[in-house]
Amino acid sequence: MKKYKAASILLIIHGGLFEIGYLSLIIFEEHFKTDTIETAKYFSFFVPYFSPENLFLMLIKSGIIGIMKIISAIGLLKNRMWGFVLALINCIVTMVFSKFMFNTWIIDGILSCTVLVILLIEYFGKKEIA
Repeated sequence: MKKYKAASILLIIHGGLFEIGYLSLIIFEEHFKTDTIETAKYFSFFVPYFSPENLFLMLIKSGIIGIMKIISAIGLLKNRMWGFVLALINCIVTMVFSKFMFNTWIIDGILSCTVLVILLIEYFGKKEIA
């Protein structure tokens, strides 16, 4: 059994949720031709960059992040160091940016923090601070 299997499975789930969720929002937006500002009034934003006017761009960026999570999970499953580093970067970036949106923070925070803890425990093991 590979060392980082649990972390890679969680990354695949997290990346899949990103892809399914955000791509379905894009399809909904394009199919029903809704007003982005009207649709985005149900989201809570702290930073002006994440305003409702930029929701479509944020959805595309989230799709890219979801793809990167799946790529890092594949790297972890193959026991590649680039997959490990990419997974660390993905988790840290997701944790930093998820605090700006309350609606997705709970799921993003739980999954990213769990993957980060698993990665660090598996990497450092029983090493002590010396």
